[in-house]
Amino acid sequence: MASSETAPSETKEPRETNTDLAGLEAGLDALESQGTTERTPVGKIILTKVLPPFVAIGLVLLVWQIAYWSDVQPDYLLPSPGDVGSVFQDMWREGTLFEYIWTSISRGILGFLIAICVGTPLGLLVARVKLVRAAIGPVLTGLQSLPSIAWVPAAIIWFGLTNGTIYAVVLLGAVPSIANGIVAGVDQIPPLYLRAGRTLGARGLTSVRHVLLPAALPGYLAGLKQGWAFSWRSLMAAELIVHSPDLGTGLGQLMENYRTMQNMSGVLATIILILVVGVAIDLLFFSPLERRVLRSRGLLARTL
Repeated sequence: MASSETAPSETKEPRETNTDLAGLEAGLDALESQGTTERTPVGKIILTKVLPPFVAIGLVLLVWQIAYWSDVQPDYLLPSPGDVGSVFQDMWREGTLFEYIWTSISRGILGFLIAICVGTPLGLLVARVKLVRAAIGPVLTGLQSLPSIAWVPAAIIWFGLTNGTIYAVVLLGAVPSIANGIVAGVDQIPPLYLRAGRTLGARGLTSVRHVLLPAALPGYLAGLKQGWAFSWRSLMAAELIVHSPDLGTGLGQLMENYRTMQNMSGVLATIILILVVGVAIDLLFFSPLERRVLRSRGLLARTL
């Protein structure tokens, strides 16, 4: 009789525990689904994300116009926003605006893709082999802090006034950033992930593909974003010095042409174009990709 009386009490506690866990899981699921279904109103998006940049641009233009009216500098040194705008209009009418932009963007993208192919395996090698890290790690950090324009004279000696010089400068500027980014990402991987991967048989390239790269993706993506910034800066530095009729005219070459003609309106217009392209690449590609990766890891709340 004693055994028959104690049997129900022994099974009752696990059932209650399972019920509590199921209820807790259902509550968490409901909370998560509620967070993913709520949408930020369009008016709030416009107010918090769209309006502030336009206000900032308007303030910059206002200060610029006031400085022009105040004769802080002569007109040929400090043109008005309208003078700079007329340069854009001239390039638009001549049909050369997008030609200049595309020449630089195509070079930058190609150089950046080559830098990814070089910097990614180099970063993995430095991250996983202690001897290589001790030998190359400080060199990569030093190269990352070296101004890109310092490579231009050497690249001209090596490759002459060709596209090879431009791509060499872009690679030397971008590869260290990409490699250091993936090193930082790999260093942040919890050791448990690596042990779990080895337990499941992930070794060699399989471990790199299915464990290292996915786990290091946030850090790797930050390195890619910084690598593109260095690629764009390096490209502009190379185009400022390496220009030839056979190379076509990029934004850096265009700015140097305006400088030669002492056309400050053209110089400022080109600077604005360089800035706009850099910001556009970040907003249209890297920022959405970064948000998607962080959201998939649970590191960013889904608010939109």
